[in-house]
Amino acid sequence: MKPLKYIIMNRGLWGVIFLLLFSLAGYGQEKDPTPTSDLTLVDKIIAKVDDYIILKSEVERAFLQAQASGDYKITRCNVIEGLILNKLMVAKAEIDSVMVEEDMIDRELDMRMQGVIAQAGGDPKKLEEVFGKSLEEIKEELREQVKEQLIVQKMQQTITENIKVTPAEVKRFFKRIPSDSLPYFSTEVQIGQIVKKPEISPEEKKRIEDLLMKIRNEALNGTDFQVLAGRYSEGPTALRGGNLGEIQRGQMVPEFEAAALKLKEGEISLPVQTEFGFHIIQMVERRGDIYNARHILIQPKYTDKDFERAAHFLDSVKTLIEKDSLAFDRAAKEFSDDKATSSNGGFIRDASGANRISVSELDPSLFFTIDTMKVGSISAPMRFKMPDGKEAMRIIYYKSKIKPHQANLDQDYQKIYQAALNAKKSKMMSDWFKDAKDDVYIEVDSEYKDCKILQ
Repeated sequence: MKPLKYIIMNRGLWGVIFLLLFSLAGYGQEKDPTPTSDLTLVDKIIAKVDDYIILKSEVERAFLQAQASGDYKITRCNVIEGLILNKLMVAKAEIDSVMVEEDMIDRELDMRMQGVIAQAGGDPKKLEEVFGKSLEEIKEELREQVKEQLIVQKMQQTITENIKVTPAEVKRFFKRIPSDSLPYFSTEVQIGQIVKKPEISPEEKKRIEDLLMKIRNEALNGTDFQVLAGRYSEGPTALRGGNLGEIQRGQMVPEFEAAALKLKEGEISLPVQTEFGFHIIQMVERRGDIYNARHILIQPKYTDKDFERAAHFLDSVKTLIEKDSLAFDRAAKEFSDDKATSSNGGFIRDASGANRISVSELDPSLFFTIDTMKVGSISAPMRFKMPDGKEAMRIIYYKSKIKPHQANLDQDYQKIYQAALNAKKSKMMSDWFKDAKDDVYIEVDSEYKDCKILQ
């Protein structure tokens, strides 16, 4: 049996699989360019899985990504096996007709691009300079990778979707772990946050609505909507003329969908406000609950006064909490604009889903904030950058601090539960691989014979 720490931290082969699933700049899903078994191409092919190939450069890139993530125990053999298992799932998905819709790929790709642009300071031109390529070229290179990742995720979900663990199984799992294999957890903290995004001023709202009406009039007077989207839209779909592709009813935010579904084919909406900004929408086609639309997005610009108003609101919430007139978790659920934490009472979860996080995993700004706070206190409102690159205000609740300790059921049940679930899923996936590898052709270069791939 693997040590608890191995399973909790997703080390080894499964760690590589998850790393490969969610890396942003990596390998693509490549088809074998020729029917030959010659493995001496320019960028050496080191493995084949049916029609899919794995290049040596992919292995090196993934290996460096693993090391950059801090996992120095992962070997190149682990990486190769992880890549082969990914390709095996993609090949089996083809055989079993497990598909991922193109519009789902487009939406995921848009989210990835937004994240990458945000990491570049929100400046697409800066990103183009770093990569030495246009945004469209970067996006095209990521597309096949994203498609593969979504297929692998769907296959994993399909295989393991019915797996659950009971409290009794969690206890048995923990009791089977040798005491010298129990991990020693470093200092952990319970931290909550209430986030308030700045509200749009009446002047800014009018500016955007006037601009969108001007753009709408251009479209109504004959200018191609897609050309206008490329010129004006501030969303990632500007790169493809504002096209959203086929959308299943219920997939978009309510305000957007309500406006879109009122349109006839070719019609253009009046400005519509959503959490993402302001849009005008053009209906392309509708078939029952599926529709195809384009949009132009303009995002509001905020002033210091807008942030001051958000800070004042949070200050009022903080006062109510400190006077015991309002519980923090209730305030977070009712007032926080951060969906990732508001549903959890404002608390930041770790990878296992526990309401505690190791101080080593905190982002620097949060670490240095709580370093100046007392346990049980709430910070003053402060400005910060959200994961999507936008700025907002927040208050931080430093609920508790857990001293370093060896894993135990009382303090670490959620982590042990997740480890037990991962172990059960891992066993299910291993059994699946034993059967699936006989359904596809797998060839590995002799240079890596000592890796004992899939044995």
